[in-house]
Amino acid sequence: MDKQNLIVTSFIILISLSIHANIRLPKLINDGMVLQRNANVKIWGWADKLEEISIKFINETYKTLANHKGEWEIQLKNLSVGGPYKMIINADNKIVVENILIGDIWVCSGQSNMNYRLSSAKSIYENEISQAYNKEIRCFTVPEIYDFRGPQKDLEKGEWVEANPETVLEFSAVSYFFAAELYEKYGVPIGLIHSSKNASPAQAWISKVAIKEFPDYYNEALKFGDSSLIVKIKAEEKLRSETWFKTSKSKDEGYKSSKTWFDSSTNTANWKSMEVPGSIAPTPPGNTIGVYWFKKEVQIPKELVGKEAVLKMGSIVNSDSVYINNIFVGTTSHKWTSRNYDIPTGVLKAGVNTITMRLVNHNGYGEFQQGYPYQIEFGEQLIDISGAWKYQLGAKMEQLPDSTEFRQKPTGLHNGMIAPLTNYTIKRVIWYQGEGNSGKPKEYESLFPCLIKNWRNEWNQGDFPFLFVQLANYKKTTDKPDASNWAMLRDSQRKTLALPNTGMAVAIDIGVAYDVHPMNKKDVGYRLALEAQRVAYGDKEVVSSGPLYQSMKIEGDKIVLSFETFGSSLKVKDADKLEYFEIAGADRNFVWASAKIKKDKIMVSNSEVKNPVAVRYGWADNPETANLVNSEYLPASPFRTDDWEK
Repeated sequence: MDKQNLIVTSFIILISLSIHANIRLPKLINDGMVLQRNANVKIWGWADKLEEISIKFINETYKTLANHKGEWEIQLKNLSVGGPYKMIINADNKIVVENILIGDIWVCSGQSNMNYRLSSAKSIYENEISQAYNKEIRCFTVPEIYDFRGPQKDLEKGEWVEANPETVLEFSAVSYFFAAELYEKYGVPIGLIHSSKNASPAQAWISKVAIKEFPDYYNEALKFGDSSLIVKIKAEEKLRSETWFKTSKSKDEGYKSSKTWFDSSTNTANWKSMEVPGSIAPTPPGNTIGVYWFKKEVQIPKELVGKEAVLKMGSIVNSDSVYINNIFVGTTSHKWTSRNYDIPTGVLKAGVNTITMRLVNHNGYGEFQQGYPYQIEFGEQLIDISGAWKYQLGAKMEQLPDSTEFRQKPTGLHNGMIAPLTNYTIKRVIWYQGEGNSGKPKEYESLFPCLIKNWRNEWNQGDFPFLFVQLANYKKTTDKPDASNWAMLRDSQRKTLALPNTGMAVAIDIGVAYDVHPMNKKDVGYRLALEAQRVAYGDKEVVSSGPLYQSMKIEGDKIVLSFETFGSSLKVKDADKLEYFEIAGADRNFVWASAKIKKDKIMVSNSEVKNPVAVRYGWADNPETANLVNSEYLPASPFRTDDWEK
């Protein structure tokens, strides 16, 4: 063969090698993964069509051929708890997957309270974090991506991470405490697949096929299937927002003087005064749209200077930037976050200190929301900064329309964050969500079961246990019975227990009025783990739940309630009598009621309601005094005996 032909032949061989695809694995099948014990476990991937693939794992060899699309899968059967193991996958190339454990896989999903990282609660869990060395608790965090084109086959990225004091800070707090409790109980490796997204409603997590039950959501999903429309909307809204904020800054009187109003020496003699927390004006939202500047002078004792300090400013509508004594200490761009700003050492001084805030309100009421702490914290020593603040309008603006929240649109999160997981064999699911559907709480009664059935169908593992958290107590308390969307949604969650193999962790006693994201995630994880012991692990002895309403019977001027108690007696928590029961007659006018425990039933009455027809318990956004528990002090779920719309 002459030299020219040799070069051509070599070039052809190189081309043929380059177009021959290497075997590829999904992101979930990677070093450090946990595989489900006692199940048929699927290992899958992509290769050349009809390419032969072999897997060596725990003294067994498995073989298959890729199909005409280059897709392949192999079933590993009846894996026993153990590890770490190595998996060798051979085709035209070789892949070695290291450090594999066999245990239990839990998908952990929902919205922000599931997404809440342990780092956000490190101030109360320092001890737990410092002791979080456990190579057999591992987490795979799914990238937060929505996609309306259809179910995606793989994730963009991701890795399995072992729990230790550094890595655990980025674990979902609920899922970590859940896993830690189960590991302590059973000693079995736990793999967490964390797939959640802040402010996401249930319909975003349901497939297009399943969402057909809800025509409005289905049509919306079809609309956003056009990716060019999304690009167009994003570009228009970005330009609109940038223009609004640029204009608000150019009009802001606080920037027009020789020194900005952030300066502590700014003359505030002609500024107005208002009480914080509170609204800028008790008028329609349009009257508070724009930029406002706030100032307050605070006395700091000499003995506190130099100590670590945190400025807490609650939830503010909408965004803020804060300076103390001319030094920047923090900024937040949205209202659904409690402001916790670390104050750098050297900023505070003995005597008078000036706090300055620039508040930008682009829609809604301009306000410092009630129920949050407004204070400077020096450890356990507090300086209150609520009360009178000076304020001045910097720029009056027209309202900025809300941007489209694509993460909230039907099917998007399912396609991007659930569909790529459904080939991975799992044990069960834990779910913490509902806040995003509180505007339509009655709809959730059918929407949530739709989601559960949809996921069970897609994983094709039967009616696997699906455990969820009932909404915690939140918002202002009330002094009289009233309608409540949050109570209605809790009731929709309670009714979902009619589906087989479901369990619910009640959380009405561990929320806080001023924060939709309560720090106490350990008790939530513990209560989910109790339900897992009963539903997923078949422990018939465990008392996994507080009392659940079962039925009612009218006896004269009283209503007698029966409960499912899970083997534990009814009890009043830390009080002499039951609270937060209400009763109504045919007029549907609820009033507070007397409630007494009698042989594991509850007698409810009010002398003014002679012919009662319905009872409600814990029926409020924040039923903070509701105190029906069982002997293990697990709280009863709120409930109602009626089916009235309000």
